[in-house]
Amino acid sequence: MAQAADDLTLQLKWVTQAQFAGYYVAQDKGFYDEEDLNVTIKPGGPDIAPTQVIAGGGADVTVEWMPAALSAREKGLPLVNIAQPFKSSGMMLTCLKSTGVNGPEDFPGRTLGVWFFGNEFPFLSWMSQLGISTEGGDEGVTVLKQGFNVDPLLQDQADCISTMTYNEYWQVIDAGITPDELITFKYEDQGVATLEDGLYVHEDKLDDPAEVDKLARFVRASMKGWKWAQENPEDAAMIVLDNDATGAQTEKHQVRMMGEVAKLTAGSNGALDPADFERTVDSLLSGGSDPVITEHPGDAAWTHEISDKALGD
Repeated sequence: MAQAADDLTLQLKWVTQAQFAGYYVAQDKGFYDEEDLNVTIKPGGPDIAPTQVIAGGGADVTVEWMPAALSAREKGLPLVNIAQPFKSSGMMLTCLKSTGVNGPEDFPGRTLGVWFFGNEFPFLSWMSQLGISTEGGDEGVTVLKQGFNVDPLLQDQADCISTMTYNEYWQVIDAGITPDELITFKYEDQGVATLEDGLYVHEDKLDDPAEVDKLARFVRASMKGWKWAQENPEDAAMIVLDNDATGAQTEKHQVRMMGEVAKLTAGSNGALDPADFERTVDSLLSGGSDPVITEHPGDAAWTHEISDKALGD
């Protein structure tokens, strides 16, 4: 007799969009079914903290940025990275050239838009490496708590704002500003990139062989979904749109987003590169008097057990 498929709930970091295409593709194309999985994908949003959802048992796996995951781990929530579909960071600071910002040396005295809720950590670590105070004044920068939109730049409330290569940057462009009028600082290029969109579980799951097996099947199917999305960006974008219950996303934006996201997943087979982990930790520890984490989380913060099992022979 056929066994019932195993249930697994995935909590996304943000709303339904091409940033998470691999998971929607895996569901749509039957890759999860093939692994005997019944996956529920829960969208995130401005009022949803993935780490809190997983802490409360509302999800088995969450998509999270490593700074937020390691910060939560140090505070007592033992999250472990089991796979890393995103190889590169899509985060950047986008500035209007007309403000006179040409390089990081021009940041002091400026107002910079920064996302919070765990997304501020890479920025704070970068400023600390540059030796720039985030307390304002002529020598420091004034941090504007930026909503998840680009209004502060369009309304001249900030000289620079946080954007993702695949999302908010294009919102600025769609608002009528040309690429020539902008200067961007990719965290990847500044040497402060931290890992984004990894898959995390509560470490207790790794003690149960049945859970380990289920997670390996999930990672295998998800990476199959990501590979398909990279190779079929337009079709993947349409699958995302089909899953957008809010109807908020547009085809143009999602197709463009998928193209940019494919650049970030390129080079990853799903296994975390320990060197990328160490770089992220170094960046977070170097926060001067106010580091994101106060000590190295150790190798218990990630495992290759799941990805080895998923991607093995």
